[in-house]
Amino acid sequence: MKIAIIGCGAMGSVYAALLADAGNEVWAIDTWQEHIDAINKNGLRVEGASGDRTVKINASADAIDAGECDLIIVATKASGVATAAQAAKMIAGPNSVILTIQNGLGAADRIAEAIDTSQVMIGVVGGFGASIKQPGHAHHNGMQLVRLGEMNGGMSDRLTTVVNTWEKAGFTAKGYPDIHQMIWEKFICNVTYSGPCALMNATIGEVQASSEAWFVALNCAKEADAVARAKNITLGFDDVETYVREFGANMPDARPSMLLDHLAKRPSEIDGINGAVPVEAKKIGMSAPINELVSNLIRGKEANF
Repeated sequence: MKIAIIGCGAMGSVYAALLADAGNEVWAIDTWQEHIDAINKNGLRVEGASGDRTVKINASADAIDAGECDLIIVATKASGVATAAQAAKMIAGPNSVILTIQNGLGAADRIAEAIDTSQVMIGVVGGFGASIKQPGHAHHNGMQLVRLGEMNGGMSDRLTTVVNTWEKAGFTAKGYPDIHQMIWEKFICNVTYSGPCALMNATIGEVQASSEAWFVALNCAKEADAVARAKNITLGFDDVETYVREFGANMPDARPSMLLDHLAKRPSEIDGINGAVPVEAKKIGMSAPINELVSNLIRGKEANF
């Protein structure tokens, strides 16, 4: 399969290396020229839970160089989705699948503004804890599960094909008829740890170990859980505290991407994660004061970067 990955940062690099190592033709598309240059010169190295490998792949800052692709994975941050959608449109044929994988809410809707939703799939990944060690070199702490589904719902033959492609590359992948449930379940976990870890400069385990930090994180989760249930989103758990605590316990040393952004002095995806909770709450006459406070503190902190 010919695959383009638009947004080949930490997570995108993990996808690219393993998918290429499985025999697919992979193109890494990213605006970070130093990273692209390193990949073209030395190959893409990924180490961690999947082992340690260096894979020769194609890399470019311009998506058009890839030509038409069978599968186009949009793995940018939320702020880059609109631009990535336009790039994906340039290399998508009538039978291409555009798979968007982001933290938070709203990415698929932004993709759909540029591309027919019949071509769009949504992915939700968890338990990777990926980071860039240097240009051309990524690391990840785990690789729990890749959840995939059609944006418009239901199961399909092409969904099965895409799931099989990920599985053959060593990922644990599964197709779901209602991917929006998976989005919200992952979103609640992101809300729990992203903002609080970034504010407190703490790992997931450190937040869990502090009663004060956990109070903030748990209430972020409770607000998101309440909004989801009020919106009649199907969730696969009853007790949100047990759910998010178990999620975090699997990777206590992980630093969420928002914290990594702050350590690198760059803006985060706060508007698509903790900042999205009060927005969604307002739509249905609710409020989310803890998430709103955390979001405002993050924005204030980022104003000084």
